[in-house]
Amino acid sequence: MDTACYTPRRLPAAETVALRGLRCHVRRWGDSAPAGTRPLVLLHGWMDCGASFQFLVDALAEADGIERQVFAPDWRGFGLTEAPPTDTYWFPDYLADLDALLDALAPDGAVDLLGHSMGGNVAMSYAALRPQRVRRLVNLEGYGLPATTPEDAPARLVQWLDELKTPPLLRDYADSAEVAARLRKNNPLLPADKAAWLATQWSAPTPEGRRRLLADSAHKRVNPVLYRREEAVATWRRITSPLLFVEGDRGEFETWWGHRYPRADFESRLAVVPRLERERLAPCGHMVHHDQPEALARRLVSFLGGSPADPDACLCTSA
Repeated sequence: MDTACYTPRRLPAAETVALRGLRCHVRRWGDSAPAGTRPLVLLHGWMDCGASFQFLVDALAEADGIERQVFAPDWRGFGLTEAPPTDTYWFPDYLADLDALLDALAPDGAVDLLGHSMGGNVAMSYAALRPQRVRRLVNLEGYGLPATTPEDAPARLVQWLDELKTPPLLRDYADSAEVAARLRKNNPLLPADKAAWLATQWSAPTPEGRRRLLADSAHKRVNPVLYRREEAVATWRRITSPLLFVEGDRGEFETWWGHRYPRADFESRLAVVPRLERERLAPCGHMVHHDQPEALARRLVSFLGGSPADPDACLCTSA
């Protein structure tokens, strides 16, 4: 018997925005921002897509009592956005894409900006570089990367050169049910109905009748440019908007990084942001917007409250 599929409560409109030479796919919920709110922009993580936020959008409308205007783009080479003719993806391109996207979709005033994982890292940097464009900032498990040293550079470049010689591959799947099973294997907290729905958004049919992931396989290559902790901290220190940092209680940060990225290192980075609030959701893993959309939505209602004319105002609703 087929698993029941999640039914979205707020249906998005699909838009294509010309963005730095690419056709960028954007999901939009709502034609305009209700009074007293700003547009909410949701940035997905690596190997994901904007549709990933559907459960949160539905939960937020119910918790908020209003239907905010929400945008969720697919990053370049993910989802339904075009992949550029490249064999490597560069972090500054995400910043430039976001800058151009906000100019196109929300040219007047600031937005509320939320990012998950890689998207959280982009959101943190962007809020620091364009403080006038971000009213409220939400980071869902965007921790940055382990510190590197200059001595790491030669080996990284050699690895990149070696990987360029072999095209990266993404496996395909027999059908959407197999994609859903993969999603639930990655995240055991994901309900079956949501996995079934996500599978239809995360993949597309092939001419052979199978399913392929909607992602450019070049994303799998190592980046030849080292992540520099000092540069990230200097950037985060410039953030002036209120920041809500949200993580799950399952300790997946420690499980994934281990000794390569000590928790104390991350805490010292986050401490440079002056206007910080934190939330830990349970039970919850890395995909907080999948595991606890209702609890996350309730927390967002209190954090995003306030008039756009007064960036320090807050409705202080309890989570």
